Amino acid sequence: MAYNKVSNKTQDKDVKYLNKDFNSFKQQLMEFTEVYFPNNFNDFSEGNPGMMFLEMAAYVGDVLSFYTDTQLKESFLTLAQEKENLYNMAYAMGYKPKVTTAASTNLDVFQLVPSKISNRTVTNETGDTTINQLYEPDLDYTLKIKPNSTFKSTEGPIFYINNEVDFGFSSLFDPLETSVYQYDKNQNPEYFLLKKTTKAISGEVKTQSFTIGSAEKFKTLTLFDNNIISIESVIDSDGNTWSEVPYLAQDIIFEEIENTVANDPELQQYNNQTPYLLKLKQSSRRFISRFKTNNKLEIQFGAGISDKADEQIIPNPDNIGLGIKDGRSKLDVAYDPSNFLLTRAYGQAPSNTTLTVTYLVGGGLNSNVNSNTITKPEFLITSNKPNLNGSLLTFVESSVISTNPEAAIGGSNGDSVEDIRLNTIANFSAQQRTVTKEDYLIRTLSLPPKFGRIAKAYITQDDQISTLITEPGKIPNPSALNLYTLGYNQNKHLANLNTATKTNLSTYLEQFRMLTDAINIKDAFVINLGLDFQITTFKTYNNEEVLLNCITELKNYFNIDKWQVNQPIIISEVTNLIAGVIGVQTVESVGFYNKNGTSLGYSKYKYDFSGATKNGVIYPSMDPSIFELKYPNSDINGRVTTY
Repeated sequence: MAYNKVSNKTQDKDVKYLNKDFNSFKQQLMEFTEVYFPNNFNDFSEGNPGMMFLEMAAYVGDVLSFYTDTQLKESFLTLAQEKENLYNMAYAMGYKPKVTTAASTNLDVFQLVPSKISNRTVTNETGDTTINQLYEPDLDYTLKIKPNSTFKSTEGPIFYINNEVDFGFSSLFDPLETSVYQYDKNQNPEYFLLKKTTKAISGEVKTQSFTIGSAEKFKTLTLFDNNIISIESVIDSDGNTWSEVPYLAQDIIFEEIENTVANDPELQQYNNQTPYLLKLKQSSRRFISRFKTNNKLEIQFGAGISDKADEQIIPNPDNIGLGIKDGRSKLDVAYDPSNFLLTRAYGQAPSNTTLTVTYLVGGGLNSNVNSNTITKPEFLITSNKPNLNGSLLTFVESSVISTNPEAAIGGSNGDSVEDIRLNTIANFSAQQRTVTKEDYLIRTLSLPPKFGRIAKAYITQDDQISTLITEPGKIPNPSALNLYTLGYNQNKHLANLNTATKTNLSTYLEQFRMLTDAINIKDAFVINLGLDFQITTFKTYNNEEVLLNCITELKNYFNIDKWQVNQPIIISEVTNLIAGVIGVQTVESVGFYNKNGTSLGYSKYKYDFSGATKNGVIYPSMDPSIFELKYPNSDINGRVTTY
């Protein structure tokens, strides 16, 4: 057999690889032709048909170069422009893009109930007892408005509630307000008006059902709807709930249970402030969801399609040497490596069932509506006590109305290309972990209010690592952190968190903290203060009115919502605030002092304000603490001086 020998001259031809565009390709091809084919082609005029082939080759090279550069650029998050590529990279880095965002607001919901007469026994100073008849609301006619009930705005958008509105229940964080609505001809209360406040979110609840046959690994379903905000629930025909997780390998999910005696006898005493307990549950029924560039939402389930227990098809580290329930040892048993693809490690695949997917659709810029426009119930899901007067119950149900004191805001049209890019970068750096001080504070304050409301939070490194501490028994731990927290009581005064709330917070943070971090949840210190000031006013202004305006400004300045742990008081700011009130001529003096004593309703901690003042700034203590003007009506004292 003969072989043709390749000429070295062909291999040694000078080929340049730096050309990127049409003109450079064309010029290089012309030079290449002049050097290596001088006798075959030497007419490079535009009219020569041979130039057509050179330009076509340059055109192909230009197109290939463009797509090579584009594909390379699209593989980098910071350079990509195609939304589909950005979506894929976002999901790979743990960020879920939003195609729409819902507006939200606080919704006041009202209902009428009839009055009833109750007998109250009253004992006077002499010991005589009398029975007084009092009119009060008949709470037997209170309604429970279920989640997914909807209300419509006069501007068009529909809003739904995701929490139950129970008019028969009142607590610290879910109070019931009562007022007389109507009197009868004898001027006795005939109907009472009940008011509850809940969160309303723009959107409409929809459902789709999918019939599933035999189990299929990584089964994927598609919701053919636009502007899907979120998936509310996935329930199969057997009543099992499937939970959404960030990724299929996560088998631990949060579970909320009512804070009752049956669920937790020790923490039940705090159910007025902490109505729900946060627990962890392992679940094989889970799924993930991903948006596509056409705004359609895909739901993907796990790969577990075997009806056998996982430990029967793969090794179980806990009992491989002891055997499973039948007592046989599995040390000498060979397992097929492909069996790992059949386990529930990535979740269970649904089979022979019907899945009902409930999801929320809506949001967008048009969902932002003005205040007092969400006034009409659209679709109410209610329940009530049995054996009530039918006509009266119908009247009560028809009396339900609503309003939103504040405008509904927050609605937008979802993430733009730049939003996806920046949010993905930010999300990837955290990777759902609390790394920085700010991460811990955000996670702490993000605990849903149903598990206990956290008003203030501050985190610092544990002082056990201080070289100044020589107390025996303290172990230096550079990874130990002290998380100082405070909540509100029923009067919105700062108070320590109860045990149930701290337990919920510990459970919540446990899923996000770094492995090496140790977190001690402690109570921050509250320093109550009083304020005296003295001013002079212009002669053309009413002294009492100016003084009242100054006190109003100070109340707003010391509103506890605006103050954080370890925030100092800058005296000049307070002085300038008073001086800026219309009618104030001069600020003669401003003084701060400590208010303490639990018998007087204040914090038990004393504080030396004069010793803590330096260069016009009142600093809090070295222990994390917060200043609180607890009773502004009595703790602010102002005086007008006249000359």
